[in-house]
Amino acid sequence: MSTTHPAAVPSFRSRIGRDARSGYPAVPHRYRLHLAPSAPHCLQIAITHGLLGLEDSLPLTLLPAVPDAPDGGYLALRPLYQASSHQYPGPAAAPVLGDRWTGRIVSTHAPDILQDLGRRFDTRGARLYPDGADAAVEAVRLLCEQDVNAAAQRAGRSGADPRARDAALAVLLRGLGALERRLASSAYVLGGKPTAADVQVWVTLVQLDTVHRWHLDAAAVYRLTDHPHLWSYARRLASHPAFAPHLDLDAIALRHHARCRGEEAAGAAVRIVDWPAPATGTPAPPTALRTTGTR
Repeated sequence: MSTTHPAAVPSFRSRIGRDARSGYPAVPHRYRLHLAPSAPHCLQIAITHGLLGLEDSLPLTLLPAVPDAPDGGYLALRPLYQASSHQYPGPAAAPVLGDRWTGRIVSTHAPDILQDLGRRFDTRGARLYPDGADAAVEAVRLLCEQDVNAAAQRAGRSGADPRARDAALAVLLRGLGALERRLASSAYVLGGKPTAADVQVWVTLVQLDTVHRWHLDAAAVYRLTDHPHLWSYARRLASHPAFAPHLDLDAIALRHHARCRGEEAAGAAVRIVDWPAPATGTPAPPTALRTTGTR
């Protein structure tokens, strides 16, 4: 665990604006994303980038699965952090939305980056934040973060009181049940077309099966599988051209095992989804750094 006080680390949270009056207008080819899709927030941004068709106007740099700096950051990002904040004290972490014109960071705050991609750039008509859907998207985000991710962590916490673990599992099952009911009657979480809510839900399901499952007992994992519409949806989106290329199971496992100190449980052997290999071919090894899009 880091001993750096959060207040000592500057936050990069500038926003992409609507026009040239903004300090950061949505100009094609001006910005670059630096992402490690083995991490859930970066995976969300990578999928959003693909759904919006921003490959040419907003290029990507894909980072290794596991940070390579001693402080838990990325050596490749250190110059960008130092240029943005002299003697920056924290790790040079991903995600990063960088300004190629100034050589500085615009934002490292994933929720802001996700919204700015979906609202500010020319996205060929794709709308991940439809009019009037903001409250629904936010409700799904909170459900995923609190009732699935956080509950799964508590349910799999080694050494915890069994009653606390059972209570957390009950919360997790209620959260999955709420998503199951939504998907029983529609192709996507909020209706007939993919939105930001689908990106959130799918990445949450990936984390549940590839990370949290390792710390749950087999009986708990079998109970998770009892949501047929939800897991069918997960499999379907795993073949979608915006989702599939960034799903690297080996990279996720490598990152998880490098960071996790919890005990493995019997549920590790009970795989929920047979996730497909990336649609674009064999991914680069975890130590590689790749760039995509216009330079």
